[in-house]
Amino acid sequence: MNKIKTNLIGLTREELAGKLKTLGFESFRAKQIWQWIYVKGVTDFARMSSIAKESQAKLAEHFTVDRPTIAKDLVSFDHTRKWLLEFPDGNKVETVFIPEEDRGALCVSSQVGCTLTCTFCHTGTMPLVRNLTAGDIVGQVMIARDGLNEWNKKREDCLFTNIVMMGMGEPLFNYENVARALTIIMDGEGIAISKRRITLSTSGVVPMIERCGRELGVNLAISMHAVRDELRDELVPLNKKYPIAELLEACRNYPAANNARRITFEYVMLKGINDSDTDARELVRLLKDIHAKVNLIPWNPWPGAPYETSSKTRIDTFARIVNAAGYSSPVRKTRGQDIFAACGQLKSDSERKKGEKVWLGNSQPIT
Repeated sequence: MNKIKTNLIGLTREELAGKLKTLGFESFRAKQIWQWIYVKGVTDFARMSSIAKESQAKLAEHFTVDRPTIAKDLVSFDHTRKWLLEFPDGNKVETVFIPEEDRGALCVSSQVGCTLTCTFCHTGTMPLVRNLTAGDIVGQVMIARDGLNEWNKKREDCLFTNIVMMGMGEPLFNYENVARALTIIMDGEGIAISKRRITLSTSGVVPMIERCGRELGVNLAISMHAVRDELRDELVPLNKKYPIAELLEACRNYPAANNARRITFEYVMLKGINDSDTDARELVRLLKDIHAKVNLIPWNPWPGAPYETSSKTRIDTFARIVNAAGYSSPVRKTRGQDIFAACGQLKSDSERKKGEKVWLGNSQPIT
């Protein structure tokens, strides 16, 4: 009978030290192993040369340093890269790397599927299968570092510089695991991606927004997409529980927001739905007293979707109105559309087993 080993990926620094202590390792070994894993990207204990061979064997007997399995690795004509990753239970998520000239952002998933059913989003057509563990989330980052060959490099030499929690799922419905993962990712003696380079995107889980800012201090992005409750109820059904006024009040009180670190309001441009001059002016009115910028996102099509993308002229006019009011409103360039890696296009074929329950934070389970 094979012994079940503990995967060290996803353990906090304190948990790692505790596991090692039970096997008789001295406390300084935890720091060494942490750096082998998160600075050098080593997956084989035999390559941890600062650790004696006898200790390497002992570690290998009890632990692993496993990544998710790469089911697909696709590269777009614009160099956007998408990994379809499979976990040991057979479930899959998609992770996307978007390179720019002097930097690059990794779009990380927080759940297998989604419970929000936003009507313009491909992921929303997929039921929630399960929350990702902290290890599942950190594993996505490690796969990207592997694929880009960026372990043990100086920060200025790395193309992978930013993380956006904007992949599959609602991060604030899986807050505990997301927070653990981001704490590991932000650790200065490991992967060391600063909180200023991490953005968490939410559809508006109002009760968790303040806690996120207080405990993590990462940048906040809001999936806004409409300026009237009746329309946002349709596009982002979570709005029925946390309407626009409540959401914006939470944004005004977000602990990590200031002039230098503005909250981003994501606004997908849907032809004839939410793209009028009146909508733009109302958006400006709603954002009063919030340190904000607006990302205008041309809608990215997917099979069977009931929408069309706003015209370039309409998007540009909308942007001018918002800009004139003093809010930066860049139009996000569509990336990776040919490999379905663009915003709102992520989806996998994972399905929840019959009768399986999923807990969303402190809420009742979904069955």
